[in-house]
Amino acid sequence: MAGETVRAADHLVDCLKAFGSDRIFCVPGESYLALLDALRDDSGIQTIVCRHEGGAGMMAVADAKLTGRPGLLAVSRGPGATNASIALHLAEQDAVPLIVLIGQVARHERGRGAFQEVDYGQMFGGIAKGVWEVQHAGQLGETLGRAWRTACAGTPGPVVVALPEDMLTDPVSPEPAPAIERARTGPGADEVARAAALLARAERPLIVAGGGLESAAGRTALARLAEAQGVPVALTFKHQEIFDNGSPLYAGHLGFKIPAVLVKRLAEADLILAIGTRLGDVPTQGYRLPRAPEPEQPLVHVWPDAAAIGRVFRTDLGVPCDPALFCEALADAAPAVPEGRADWAAAVNGTARSLAAYRPTEQPDGLDFGFVAAELARQAPPDSIVVTDSGNFSGWVHLAWPWDGSQKAVGAVGGAMGLGVPGAVAAALRHPERTVIGFVGDGGILMTGNELATARAFGARPKIVISDNRSYGTIRLHQERDYPDRVAGTDLTNPDFALWARSFGIEGATLAKGDEVAGAVAAFLAADGPAVLAVRSSAQAISAYTTIAGLHERMRKAG
Repeated sequence: MAGETVRAADHLVDCLKAFGSDRIFCVPGESYLALLDALRDDSGIQTIVCRHEGGAGMMAVADAKLTGRPGLLAVSRGPGATNASIALHLAEQDAVPLIVLIGQVARHERGRGAFQEVDYGQMFGGIAKGVWEVQHAGQLGETLGRAWRTACAGTPGPVVVALPEDMLTDPVSPEPAPAIERARTGPGADEVARAAALLARAERPLIVAGGGLESAAGRTALARLAEAQGVPVALTFKHQEIFDNGSPLYAGHLGFKIPAVLVKRLAEADLILAIGTRLGDVPTQGYRLPRAPEPEQPLVHVWPDAAAIGRVFRTDLGVPCDPALFCEALADAAPAVPEGRADWAAAVNGTARSLAAYRPTEQPDGLDFGFVAAELARQAPPDSIVVTDSGNFSGWVHLAWPWDGSQKAVGAVGGAMGLGVPGAVAAALRHPERTVIGFVGDGGILMTGNELATARAFGARPKIVISDNRSYGTIRLHQERDYPDRVAGTDLTNPDFALWARSFGIEGATLAKGDEVAGAVAAFLAADGPAVLAVRSSAQAISAYTTIAGLHERMRKAG
């Protein structure tokens, strides 16, 4: 009807629905009461009320990783936005689309130093891909559409839309939301021909594959290219799940602190095809694979955003396009396969497999976490979703899990502690029909473990495994390397985590040295609702690749 108007907050919700949103994570605040009111009567978007903006933001990031759509986060001004900043940083580091809606002071208060007033352009300008403050309700739909497109385009990432509280109650014409379509640009014929020529000349090519190939289409295209050309595939940090680790072409997982023998083997490559990765410091092992700024072998770099190509490394061929479409096009080009390539693939795969054959050890101060990770990998349903917080304990999961290229996994490429519980809650809400296992350390669990209350409130059923080694383990590893036996600031005093879990109304159990691991894991997985398994793990077994004693011995021999 001509002249009809609606409240801006209601128009905002209608736009988000039209874009495809069905869930928003939040901590309520008085600066966006009208939006909360609009969400209350809307059946198309579920509002997940969380206990801290950091946890809510990590849930939104995890949800985006699982759906491929922008995660939605709503927080209040000032302190709420500040608490949410960890999620923006994580989304930027992980190349995840995230839309953060921040309630702002009323328009007549802006610039006066009002209560909790912040200039979000200055606050988030170095992290977010875009920051907008909607002064006129009539521009709300246009701004939301721009924010959605920006979050998804090129290198995905976070965007911020600040919403003055009085603007949200303004009347606005309910015009249709702008259509949102994600463009997929393929490689040019000349680029494919050049890549095919480089590949045809290479006896020892290596694919370094990252999160840009996370989709089902990306995984299929990656496997097709690798198998057609016999090229080994090394997977970037926290994206180990996108390619079958049981394949004879598996070349390892380029995470933190991987053994030097694997890096040395991969560096023998005479061509690197970096596909679906920005080639940050972790997958390149400190800018050594390839070496920066001058790689020791030809480099083909495929990423949707041209700004990331050639930024750190001299690149022989940069292709700013959809990584899956590139893999399909290069596989179709069918360059000849040199005879020696099979020997190279076998050598790389042999090195990777020798490192994956982890054997847990007996330690005096607790369980080697490898025992528990291996048993969970053996008993968990094949389609389980695995969520890992940041910390050394995740190394055992990466080694033990039977990644066959089909599973879903959620981890923090940016290394932020605290994703484990919120990420598992978000995954359990998104996929209630599947087992969701969240692995977290005793440091991370007390950062965002309060989101177990959110799990209870919304009926999510994640299974949370805590590695309780009474230490900030990753920092302790670095400390023992640089300052042997001079522990400072890394010891932890922990609660009884099983009892703590039960205080939320969640089943909790403790697994300690001498207990029967298989039975405890079976009971944990069989729990009807959410459950917590607290593992009294060994600090001496500091990581999946070394012990503190072994680290000291290597340092002693090195002088």
